[in-house]
Amino acid sequence: MALVEVDHLVKTYPVRGSRQPRRVVDDVSFRIERGQTLGIVGESGSGKSTVARLLLRLIEPDSGAIHLDGHDLLTVSARELRQLRRRMQIVFQDPYAALNPRMRVEDIVGEPLVIYRDNAALGDSSAKESLRAKVVEALAMAGLDSSALPRYPHEFSGGQRQRINLARALILRPELLVLDEPTSALDVSVSAQITHLLRELQRELQLTYVFITHSMPLARYMADQILVMRQGRIVEQGGWQQICEHPQSEYTQALLAATPELPATAF
Repeated sequence: MALVEVDHLVKTYPVRGSRQPRRVVDDVSFRIERGQTLGIVGESGSGKSTVARLLLRLIEPDSGAIHLDGHDLLTVSARELRQLRRRMQIVFQDPYAALNPRMRVEDIVGEPLVIYRDNAALGDSSAKESLRAKVVEALAMAGLDSSALPRYPHEFSGGQRQRINLARALILRPELLVLDEPTSALDVSVSAQITHLLRELQRELQLTYVFITHSMPLARYMADQILVMRQGRIVEQGGWQQICEHPQSEYTQALLAATPELPATAF
């Protein structure tokens, strides 16, 4: 059984001055096998980020079905959904806006554990030490050390902030990680570092990824399967080799032509 199964997902938003709502996501279906990466590619406004938020139920779909490991995310109880959300996390595009500037890194990364009460007796010193040890472990997975703990987000570069975001996502040890253009706000060299890190973490932790990007070369490097979106609909989907080397859609061909090949140093 696939880890993720999405069937006929639809999301609309009202349009001012019109009786007809706009279909931002229009009849989208896909499957993701455990340990694999689905790349969702499209230009701005194609609906790819909306699909990511629907998948995690950060926003609600109008219709369709979303299953995680056989669990219907749209019909489970609030309590069941809360537990299932531990198994799926997101890394947002903007590493600056995604972090609370008033919180220290230790509190930012450890907050998911506090929310899920993994350390019930937070007033107890041993519980605090246990929480800190888990935060240090998550930071290490993301390529940062314990010196980051007392510092604030403004003290870090963009790439380091994205590593903090990644550590926060990893601390619950999720199975599914949704990566919403995680490198688009970074320069080429830092983007390459984060991309390599994501590949390594996937191998080590057996993670399943939804990787959202506007870059076909990056999708080809990261993804096992690629789904191309335009105006809320799926234009083409298949294995990375099929999509990138033998595209059937004119839109996919245009995306490939419009995106220059990244230099070898980017990978």
